[in-house]
Amino acid sequence: MEALPVTLVDYGVGNIHSLAKAFEIAGAKVSVESDLSRTASGRCLLFPGVGAFGKVAGQLAPIRRQIRDLLEAGTPAFAVCIGMQILHESSEEGEGEGIGLFPGRVRRLAHSRLPHIGWNGVRHDASGPFRGVAQSSFFYFVHSYAPSACGEGCIATADYGGPFAAASVRASTWAVQFHPEKSSEAGLRVIRNFVEFAGERR
Repeated sequence: MEALPVTLVDYGVGNIHSLAKAFEIAGAKVSVESDLSRTASGRCLLFPGVGAFGKVAGQLAPIRRQIRDLLEAGTPAFAVCIGMQILHESSEEGEGEGIGLFPGRVRRLAHSRLPHIGWNGVRHDASGPFRGVAQSSFFYFVHSYAPSACGEGCIATADYGGPFAAASVRASTWAVQFHPEKSSEAGLRVIRNFVEFAGERR
């Protein structure tokens, strides 16, 4: 079977290589695109983390509307950590406008100890990303901000000083606050689920 072509959108954040490697293990062929004007040519997009909302919003500002149009039209996309946050409307972390695919504002976690680093259980609805993933499986998080409400599109939550959205889905976009590439077999299963899902839409 031909490998799924995935365009990793390089907007200047860290940790792109381990994420790309995990997708390749799952059956994708990842190309890193730092020329954001060429992002629209990608048939499947990958929005990585770790990073800061304001910086990423600034990087994506020239193509913000274009990206939202692509995602609303059904272009498969997978977003991780800051990648998930930037798909929302705005953030307490910094200025700038998000893509707005998901409604709401990203907020600072209410816990007294930040950042939230380490393993945490995730409650999910067993659909899409979590097909075949045991309920309350543990995933690896590194963040201080997250969508605080489980609103439109939210399919999973975690708790750290209060509940927050751990995963959301809209159209063909899957977004997770945790790092699946660092989350052992459960995380790799989420990535494999997306590669299979996106491959069926080619």
